Amino acid sequence: MSVLGAGVVAASVFPRGGRRLVVYVVYDRRGGVEDFVVHALAGLREHAAHVVVVANGSLTDEGRAKLAPVADSVLVRDNRGYDIWAHKEALEFVGDLSSYDEVVLTNDTWFGPVRPYGPVFERMDARPVHFWGMTDHAEEVPNPFTGEGRLPYHLQSFWIAVRREMFLSEQWRRYWRELPEMPDYFDAVLKHEAVFTKQFADRGFVAEAAFPYRKYPTTHPALFNADLLIDDGCPLLKRRPLFHYPPFLDRHAVIGRWTLERVESYGFPMPLIWSNLARNVQPRVLNADAAMLEVLPDVDTSYDPTTPLRIAAVVHIRDLARIDDLLDRYVTLPEGTDLIVTTMSHEDADHVRSRLSRRTDLTPARREVRVVQARAGRDMSAFFVACADVLRDERYDLIVKIHSMKRAGIEFNARRYFRRHQLENLLSSSGYVRNVLALFQREPGLGVVFPPMVHIGFGTMGRAWADYRQPVADWCKRLGIRVPLDDASPLAPYGGMWIARREALAILADHPWTYSDYRRKETQAPADLPRIQERLVTLACGELGYHVRTVLNTEHASISHTALEEKVDQLFSTTPGYPVEQIQFLHRAGWAGHGGPLSLARMYLRMNHPRASRVAEPGLQLAWRAMDKARRVRDRVRGRRSSGVMAVESSRV
Repeated sequence: MSVLGAGVVAASVFPRGGRRLVVYVVYDRRGGVEDFVVHALAGLREHAAHVVVVANGSLTDEGRAKLAPVADSVLVRDNRGYDIWAHKEALEFVGDLSSYDEVVLTNDTWFGPVRPYGPVFERMDARPVHFWGMTDHAEEVPNPFTGEGRLPYHLQSFWIAVRREMFLSEQWRRYWRELPEMPDYFDAVLKHEAVFTKQFADRGFVAEAAFPYRKYPTTHPALFNADLLIDDGCPLLKRRPLFHYPPFLDRHAVIGRWTLERVESYGFPMPLIWSNLARNVQPRVLNADAAMLEVLPDVDTSYDPTTPLRIAAVVHIRDLARIDDLLDRYVTLPEGTDLIVTTMSHEDADHVRSRLSRRTDLTPARREVRVVQARAGRDMSAFFVACADVLRDERYDLIVKIHSMKRAGIEFNARRYFRRHQLENLLSSSGYVRNVLALFQREPGLGVVFPPMVHIGFGTMGRAWADYRQPVADWCKRLGIRVPLDDASPLAPYGGMWIARREALAILADHPWTYSDYRRKETQAPADLPRIQERLVTLACGELGYHVRTVLNTEHASISHTALEEKVDQLFSTTPGYPVEQIQFLHRAGWAGHGGPLSLARMYLRMNHPRASRVAEPGLQLAWRAMDKARRVRDRVRGRRSSGVMAVESSRV
């Protein structure tokens, strides 16, 4: 316990019947208020005499209405200075704090209450402290944000509770009066979060964490041991383990899927989590952090026949030789699934109708063959233009989209594998399909399922944006989609086959697409609209709060994993360290502008000419520092660090 400094009043417990002020900061890039925020505040109401919500940026009328039952005061401010300046302005807004016994400064970077707030408040109420946090972070050397010095021990700023002996002190008033400007994330960390605890502890104020890191196997349990915190009664789940850099979490074996299973076991409403993450996290990052690939058996283990789903299958047939292949997939769907076939000409349509009439295993409630009025757009124009009415038909719960793949310029084996990868991982067998449908039954927020990115026979990994990133960004702006784009490759249904909840496709289905949209003009970029739409599916679903999953059957999981393991093993054999370090090294080496040629030269000298490497090292070190400084400036401009963990918790999604 700290020695009391001059003018510091001894700490006391929180009095029975005391008054608590809660200041909660929310930021939403759309100006709204998500349901998980309302849920968190509703639980806090019974423990607070007054709740002030600060909206950083903007607040819609709908958002204000959602806050009305859970907040006493709502303050809207410009989004500057991060949560810290929001807390400062809220304290100024409240003014006289003398009627309160405790002030809780918190924000929307956590989900809760996963476990009840009450027991934690009761336990901490009895502790004679000046301020306390929900969790803390150990001292770290060197400081990961500067590469030198120390990151002091600190309470994490997403939850700081302060007693009256401290918030009525001159030291408290001086701290907020002299609070520096914080134009970027690094300032917020280095000028507030990392120093707040130390500054007040050095002046004799007593601090404590409700769930101190010393009781856990890591120095940062909020990130690395969220499941253990929850088991111990922590009411909050930090959002960061579900949107942090996946290779870093992989390095520390942080398994988000297991954490979410633990959260669900305590009865937390999971749709609140999935909706928020789908709207605000890069889809591929979420897919990796939450392990959202489902490997399903061919025997039905989970489908509930008492709550059947109404399904329409939209089947585009461009290659008449593949008619029976597609119909064989269709019959794996439950009986009564409507069948809408699109094809390219009236002659082809007659051929399809003839083949349908000879198939005795088809049992659709509705069977229809449509002729697509233009060839441009292939299966995508057939889906979004020719079948626009089907996509808006409220009779359907799910829409299945498959087609006959006919791609020139791809060797036979790759073409054959890609076709099987698509069809068999969506419609493998009757039992498998029912397991896929059960995912939709179990998760009302599940929007789309599709096979993972193909990587056998194709060089898509790491470069699947190709020429499409900017066109996709342009269409997102046009369609009002604000889900952040993936970095290296987007999570998308490559090949254009999926099973989707009809409502999840609303943004794309409601847009007035025409066949002329698919006709590329000579002045247009190389990216064509069908491939853009493939990459928009996940983003459009996410904007509406629907998450996606990838699916594999057991055979394809075996094929894919063994091939991928061997490729990754060969790739990582070229550089030392853990994968996260190897990836960072290769990113730097491959970045044309700073570090690329230098990194490769340094690596070559060390591996092949150790003596020359020692002679050249001082000069290389100077050059490296200059280039690394430039890289850090670049990363700060981008608003993130490329070097791994953001150990302190001030940032936003």
